[in-house]
Amino acid sequence: MDDAAFANPAGFDATTDTAEAMGSDSSHAFSKGQLKSVIERVERLEEEKKEVMEQIKEVYAEAKSNGFDVKILRKIVALRKKSPGERSEEEAVLETYLMALDMA
Repeated sequence: MDDAAFANPAGFDATTDTAEAMGSDSSHAFSKGQLKSVIERVERLEEEKKEVMEQIKEVYAEAKSNGFDVKILRKIVALRKKSPGERSEEEAVLETYLMALDMA
């Protein structure tokens, strides 16, 4: 596989900036610039994710200070992510387990 076969969205010159990941096995050749670009993008996204998680934490703290039960709010958020069919199926399985444990 030659260097020109790699897509180059970040504008790096794959012909002058190429390394081989594993010895002389050209199936593992990659552009160092492209690799660096991918790593930096992931790092930026991880930082954004950290910031969003902090904002979510602040929203839950605000909700708690307004008298809401945060544990229940988290359950509601999780439930809203599921389809009605998924929720019904989980509720049925839960009911079955509770009955088996004489808790229903």
